Amino acid sequence: MARLLYTLLIYLCLPLILLRLLWRGSRAPAYRHRWGERFGFVGRLADSRPVIWVHAVSVGETIAAAAMVRRLQKQHPESTLLVTTMTPTGSAQVAKIFGDSVAHCYAPYDMPDAIARFLSRTHPTLLVIMETELWPNLIHACHQRAIPVVLANARLSAKSAAGYAKVARLATPMLRELSAIAAQTKEDGERFLQLGVARDALEVTGNIKFDLQLDVALRQRAALLKKQWRGSAGRPVWLAASTHRGEDAIIIDAFKQVLEHRSDVLLVLVPRHPERFSEVAALCSAAGYRVQRRSEVQASETAAVESGVQIVLGDTMGELLSFCGASDITFVGGSLVDVGGHNLIEPAAWGVPVLSGPHLFNFTEVSRLLSEAGALDICVGASELAARVVALMADREAYQQMSSAALAVTEANRGALDRLTVLLEKQICQPPAPVSSRY
Repeated sequence: MARLLYTLLIYLCLPLILLRLLWRGSRAPAYRHRWGERFGFVGRLADSRPVIWVHAVSVGETIAAAAMVRRLQKQHPESTLLVTTMTPTGSAQVAKIFGDSVAHCYAPYDMPDAIARFLSRTHPTLLVIMETELWPNLIHACHQRAIPVVLANARLSAKSAAGYAKVARLATPMLRELSAIAAQTKEDGERFLQLGVARDALEVTGNIKFDLQLDVALRQRAALLKKQWRGSAGRPVWLAASTHRGEDAIIIDAFKQVLEHRSDVLLVLVPRHPERFSEVAALCSAAGYRVQRRSEVQASETAAVESGVQIVLGDTMGELLSFCGASDITFVGGSLVDVGGHNLIEPAAWGVPVLSGPHLFNFTEVSRLLSEAGALDICVGASELAARVVALMADREAYQQMSSAALAVTEANRGALDRLTVLLEKQICQPPAPVSSRY
């Protein structure tokens, strides 16, 4: 009954869903395209090979899934890997990472007819959902068709668990229809168990984001960027990554205070969402800073930051990991506002000291590991953030200690990908799902 009411609500909200697509399309034109895919009207896959479906909501989940997808491609060359996202930025990231080595489209909305249409056109034998993207109708439809569903790199904050508990009649049956859950931490796993997940369906595998590989090409791009940004004077670079509305003004205020002590610092400011690029550029200019957009020099391998530029606006997609490697200090956004934080592991993997705000409920365990090791400093407000940036730039020994601690934490927590792969292999060995020819 709960899922029926949920489904009815989804259909009643369909006009609002379409209006939201139109609104987002007015700010990010890519949202205007490929609407059919969101309703299950996807192209039929060209051959009859088994299909392993990996769903990654947007950019962060796609990057996290990359090593897993490559591992599946290597171990199952007879299968087609289908990678779906929900956002255009995620779609662009799939194309950038995998090219045409995977099939790609948007995932359908959680409506029974859209899901049935999608499943009947793609015929997946396994669905791997990254992290937290749980949809009752999708999981139920796969369960009915005997398609195993694995929640990989699963995290469940106390806040999210409390939300699911309020709709337990909907959430608990959905969670029980999952074939397996690969939780990041023991605490995540306990919260899933408290919501009714069977203990034999749960395994704590760790966080696969720690298995991040910084290949030679990526290191070369980061080195080139660092050379361009630092210039001949070797100016220090402070990266503020994945910022949200409400954080940019705090960062700009902190930057003003930093410049009072170190006038040569370059701020690289990267808003989380592309539709905010121009808004943030205007905010920086209004504060009196000379701004250069990354997109203006992206194609050049020789262009340094123009003389007098104080802020580089990161208005390109898919470069954030190399930005982390090109920075001296990285602040990770979504943490000065109540978003829950973003990926702290990316700068840590480069050995870059990490700063954040206090709102880190999406990365509770990662932030704990980094904080206890001395690789992460949590700052409240602009003044505290500025003081920490200045202190790290002035104290080489303290800087090196944070850098070494960041690398040590990253190295010590590798191995989740291997454990996840073992779990996935158990599900792949199950018999293929029956398919419907209705659509």
